[in-house]
Amino acid sequence: MDFPVYIHLGPVSIHPHLFFETLAYFVGFRVYLHTRNKERIPLDKAMWVVIGAIAGAALGSKLLYWLENPVETLKNVTNLNYLMAGKTIVGGLLGGLIGVETAKKLIGWKRSTGDDFVLPLIIGMSIGRIGCFFTGLSDHTHGTPTTWVTGVDFGDGVPRHPTQIYEIVYLWLIGFFVLYIRKKKTSPWEGFLFQFFMVSYLLFRFFIDFIKPTPHPYFGLNNIQLAAFVGLMYYLFLIRKKRREKFQYAK
Repeated sequence: MDFPVYIHLGPVSIHPHLFFETLAYFVGFRVYLHTRNKERIPLDKAMWVVIGAIAGAALGSKLLYWLENPVETLKNVTNLNYLMAGKTIVGGLLGGLIGVETAKKLIGWKRSTGDDFVLPLIIGMSIGRIGCFFTGLSDHTHGTPTTWVTGVDFGDGVPRHPTQIYEIVYLWLIGFFVLYIRKKKTSPWEGFLFQFFMVSYLLFRFFIDFIKPTPHPYFGLNNIQLAAFVGLMYYLFLIRKKRREKFQYAK
């Protein structure tokens, strides 16, 4: 297999990253419209939440990317091509969270809306990671060299961890659990599914990034791990608070 693996639609050849990222946004949004709890929030207010999520995700994904190699970012602070070249999913998730909470405050909505985003995120992120895998080395989402049977040669003769595939498998494991909870209607509180998703994914990214060939300038951690750790602390505090509130209410 030669990387990147272009998608051929008739006479047109589309870069896999562009193709699958566009497909991820389209399918994810359609899944959101189809699966969202229509009794939780009216569609007009839900669209403002979506706008907040998109704006926050776009900004957060860029800001965290710039922290990957702060020295290089400072050198290219006036280089628009460099600044706009990359983005990160973790930054997008955390930035999207801030964007959603900001939008909710602006429209005066107090109920949790996160559960409606879990399945769209899982499906959209999985599709996007297919594009990362087919892009190969230039995408910088692969893992370090390995002797494992899962190793993939992305074109330079060196087997590497296909961390994109690991992530897809992990996301679908989360997805099966979420579907089970939704079917049984056993979610302990509103917002639990999104909190579970974020804790699970941030844990995965914290550990998987130890086998990512990116700079680790923050006391042995990289930018993703640092953000994941902060996000984990926030969500563990939030879950503890929710459990305490539920216990006090039950009494």
